[in-house]
Amino acid sequence: MTIAVFLGSLLAAMALGVPIAFSLLLCGVALMWHMDMFDAQILAQNLIEGSNSFPLLAVPFFMLAGEIMNTGGLSRRIVDFAMALVGHIRGGLGYVTIVAACLLSALSGSAVADAAALTALLLPMMVKAGHDKARSGGLIAACGVIGPIIPPSIGFVIFGVAANVSISKLFLAGIFPGIVLSAGLWITWAWLTRKEKLTPPPRQPASVIWASLRRATWALMLPVIILVGLRMGVFTPTEAAVVAAVYALFVAGVVYRELTWKKLVHVFEAAAKTTAVVMFLVAAAMVSAWLITVANLPQQVISLLEPLLSSPTLLMMAIMVLCMIVGTAMDMTPTILILTPVLMPLVTAAGIDPVYFGVMFIINNSIGLITPPVGTVLNVVAGVGRMRMDDVTRGVLPFMAVQFAVMFLMVLFPQIVMVPARWFY
Repeated sequence: MTIAVFLGSLLAAMALGVPIAFSLLLCGVALMWHMDMFDAQILAQNLIEGSNSFPLLAVPFFMLAGEIMNTGGLSRRIVDFAMALVGHIRGGLGYVTIVAACLLSALSGSAVADAAALTALLLPMMVKAGHDKARSGGLIAACGVIGPIIPPSIGFVIFGVAANVSISKLFLAGIFPGIVLSAGLWITWAWLTRKEKLTPPPRQPASVIWASLRRATWALMLPVIILVGLRMGVFTPTEAAVVAAVYALFVAGVVYRELTWKKLVHVFEAAAKTTAVVMFLVAAAMVSAWLITVANLPQQVISLLEPLLSSPTLLMMAIMVLCMIVGTAMDMTPTILILTPVLMPLVTAAGIDPVYFGVMFIINNSIGLITPPVGTVLNVVAGVGRMRMDDVTRGVLPFMAVQFAVMFLMVLFPQIVMVPARWFY
């Protein structure tokens, strides 16, 4: 009955068009009412404590860093370097998109920010070169998914706080899976464009590649600083977010000199708005998470799925399918916040490594950003690229299918994730 009250109140509120954060609060009130323990003071206390977390400070700073990079010229120089490096290959602009996405992922950690930057910079070039606009938009959307997987990642920060799992280990464990997903996109693009008769631009001489590398060096140093700092224990993920924001501000304002005071005001305003939305979601979700624990919902879920506890692979398959279904209707952050407190006790009972589960969970939720009908990244690409949503959806389908196939391959062979992860940390 408690599970029915939890799901019923949450889904009913969402069906009525209530924003996710307020739906979570209403769900919490319904649970308190059902358990005959309604107290507005407890509700307010958990709401405040939900966002009163030091690790969560990483969220606003990574968002600020991403805004600065897009406005201050760091993203554009990354794309120019990728263009000089692989732009001459047949279908080269697609490979430029994939390489640039990996590099941008190591800078911002936000799928939306990366997709917006790549769409604005590369989609017009791809269409002008003769590539199908729908397929090009689909590739850019699929590349944006890599953002929350390769560190730094806002998704890993939120999951780490909600599940009490080491954020540093999650960051380091996400590197290789992100590269594997990128390789899957590379192979898919090569297959889809094998019959295109487009003349690629000429190979750039070494001097041009070297010049573009020199222009992008300051931007490329940021992921190196973050990963080396985390690996050597110089700073925590939260401190890494501050380092990223300050470094990006210095490079954009002092080195590249593209970030003016007027632009800086808009950058802070955009970062503050996005942060407010995410932090309110986190705070509201923590109310539900506390009540889920009090109502003993995880134990009820464990008893329902007890036959699968003896087979971690089957359990992971079931969880991944569940997340795929939820991802079609919900955004990444609320999905993490709602499902994490329910699934983590189940994962622990089955003996699944929490870092491995966290990586797979974030990969699934990231791909959920391009699954219709909600697909946040699809909407961003359609809006920035001035495309119909149907066209972007049609273009992204083959790439999305390959990403799901790679994800299930990692479920069948956890070593793909964990062997490189243990080497990194």
